Amino acid sequence: MSRLFKMAEIGATSNGGVYRLTLTDEDKAARGLFSDWARELGCSIEVDQIGNQFAIKQGSYSSAPAILIGSHLDSQPTGGKYDGTLGVLAGLEVLSRLMDEGVSHKNPIIIANWTNEEGARFSPAMIGSGVFAGEFSLTYAHEQADSEGVSVKEALNKIGYLGNGGIEKNIKASFELHIEQGPVLEAENKQIGVVTGVQGIRWYKISITGREDHAGTAPMHLRSDPIRTMNAMISDFYAMAEVHQPEAKLTIGTIKTEPQSINTVPGSVTFSLDIRHPDETVLELMHNEILNSCTHKYQDVKLEPLWHSPHVPFHKGCIDAIENAAVKLEIPYKKMVSGAGHDSVYISKVAPVGMIFIPCKDGISHNEAEYASPEDIEAGLSVLYEAVKSMIK
Repeated sequence: MSRLFKMAEIGATSNGGVYRLTLTDEDKAARGLFSDWARELGCSIEVDQIGNQFAIKQGSYSSAPAILIGSHLDSQPTGGKYDGTLGVLAGLEVLSRLMDEGVSHKNPIIIANWTNEEGARFSPAMIGSGVFAGEFSLTYAHEQADSEGVSVKEALNKIGYLGNGGIEKNIKASFELHIEQGPVLEAENKQIGVVTGVQGIRWYKISITGREDHAGTAPMHLRSDPIRTMNAMISDFYAMAEVHQPEAKLTIGTIKTEPQSINTVPGSVTFSLDIRHPDETVLELMHNEILNSCTHKYQDVKLEPLWHSPHVPFHKGCIDAIENAAVKLEIPYKKMVSGAGHDSVYISKVAPVGMIFIPCKDGISHNEAEYASPEDIEAGLSVLYEAVKSMIK
């Protein structure tokens, strides 16, 4: 808890959250603090070409496959102090306890801080783990730019994290501890979520072209107003999401008009669309309906798919290790699918993966009010520790 609250001082907001966008000065400071703590525990630090940061505690057998623990230190613009950070610092806690209890291990233990998990500054999300797993090329990742035109490579250079190191993909198991970011565990009075996989996600950018007109002189019936088209489309999309309840999710996260004048009918509007479902077949049905709306039902619409992360099942061995730990410790748990994307999605392409959820108050996340109790954090850490210990030799 001391480390968690110390880390939360970096980029702290007045409402108790954090503003720590990826590859900013705040992110640099957080990375530096993590490195300091890891070195105190005898770790060496490696940074790869996309800025992924690895704290490595060597085992007694150098060629043994590693146990990976990790998450991310970057935040949303008005983020909380637990999202991502808990999963990185959990690795330090597990390592501390292994040392305190004198547990020897042949397997190296690696704690990862993945670059740009949030996707708040650079799109797509989870770029660092995506490059590590081969989902994105390094060139593609380096070329992505923020709203100010700064590329990922330029930002890495600026904060001194354009590395040339890294780790081998010889990984026995990868674990990520995370707050649930939803209300289910709290509602069902469970302390642990044994995550079996992550639901499918699709992101889009939709642009509608109209015609700029004077707000006071152009009659309503003679306008080509893109907002009207957007309004009709969004109503259709929400109706579609209702058809696929209770598991379908749909979010309109950003809307931008041009030319951004209060007394001008916009010439264009662009908005984002995020759809999610744990069944990839249903997600595909939703995608096709969106595609049909943008190409046939409405005119002057451009659809740009930004990202598709299919439903990902996690590794049975890692799931069993987490479940067995919860049973051993007599902590109430629930098997569940994650509604949010996580770095573990991409890591699962190159290593066996398991995730542990703990409750967060009222299910709130990506919010300065985000909160997890010390008791639930302790439960999550204990389950993580037992799962890791069951994997090491």
